[in-house]
Amino acid sequence: MPPPALYNLSDLDLENPQFDLQEIRRVNPQRHEMEQLTAIVMVDEENNGAVGYKDVTDKEFWTTGHMPGFPMMPGVILCECAAQLAGFYARKFKLLGGDYLGFGGMDKVRFRAPVFPGCRLVLMAQMTRVRANRRAEFDFQGFVEDKMVFSGTMIGVPINREQKID
Repeated sequence: MPPPALYNLSDLDLENPQFDLQEIRRVNPQRHEMEQLTAIVMVDEENNGAVGYKDVTDKEFWTTGHMPGFPMMPGVILCECAAQLAGFYARKFKLLGGDYLGFGGMDKVRFRAPVFPGCRLVLMAQMTRVRANRRAEFDFQGFVEDKMVFSGTMIGVPINREQKID
């Protein structure tokens, strides 16, 4: 049985996002084929959460190879979508510092249904714990129409440019 939705899908106005792609780019560093958000629909500062979506197209970099003739969105990309939403929230409100936000881990990830080109993947993330300058923990979920297609928990950690390995 899937967990309850973090936010009520029927309360969301997907046609009038709070942040479009250009505004997301001012916060998130991902570009080109690694941009996995189309818009942010709602930011909920009171409950430390956000809702956004990814319009999945037939032009995604994975469509020809995963799976040929049956283009199913890879689970790792679904997780990346959720991480970019959580990262947007953490960076927008300067919860962790650092130049970038990276994965610190994931738990309880469950894939419940496939996602295909032509779908609008609605994403929800809600921070459950933060340790300033160390880590933020989030619950996340993804929906296509009104069906939960994946969920889990993740940890985001701040990364600084000087941590780069040469």
